[in-house]
Amino acid sequence: MGEERKSSKAGERAADGLREATSKEEAKNESKMGHDLAKGADRFEERSKSSDGKTAEEKQKG
Repeated sequence: MGEERKSSKAGERAADGLREATSKEEAKNESKMGHDLAKGADRFEERSKSSDGKTAEEKQKG
């Protein structure tokens, strides 16, 4: 049972490190772009557009 706790703590530390690294990378990219990256639903919409600027929904409508 002690091994599970140790493993869980290691996982938590790894997750914390990943979140911190991701946050730093995002801040660097936002700085380089000159504006914040979209968050939440706006981010989903931004990512769902293809190179022609249309969303999947717009393409399905025809």
